[in-house]
Amino acid sequence: MNYWLFKSEPDVYGITDLAAEPGRTGRWDGIRNYQARNFLRDQVQVGDGVLFYHSACRVPAVVGTAEVVRAAYADPAQFDPGSKYFDPRSSAAKPRWYCVDIRWGSQFARPVPLAAIKRDPELAEMVLVRQGRLSVQPVTAREWQRILDLGGH
Repeated sequence: MNYWLFKSEPDVYGITDLAAEPGRTGRWDGIRNYQARNFLRDQVQVGDGVLFYHSACRVPAVVGTAEVVRAAYADPAQFDPGSKYFDPRSSAAKPRWYCVDIRWGSQFARPVPLAAIKRDPELAEMVLVRQGRLSVQPVTAREWQRILDLGGH
């Protein structure tokens, strides 16, 4: 089992949106960064844990958890000319972009703000601290547990 941090803007798709989905399961799509895509396509697996992170908001923070319930598949938005994620260079035979399905796990009693993560010496090596802009990033088992502890989980 691996652990990941997935970033989303809460006004676009937040943890409460995932919790409101049928079966509390939703598609994690719209990834248009090659490094993040490669993680989704090549390493994210069913059963992996996800830290759900709200970004581009007043207080960026890890707000809860989810679990990967469907491994990588072609992001359908890349084929839809009406989608902002349309990619004319993608084809069904050779997709460029991938998504996964995740299921809501929990919402933290206390969100774990980015500022607190940056101050915590146990989290100093997190990809979030070192390479902040990446929307899908690996998390170590130790970092996962520390974030859960800080979130009151």
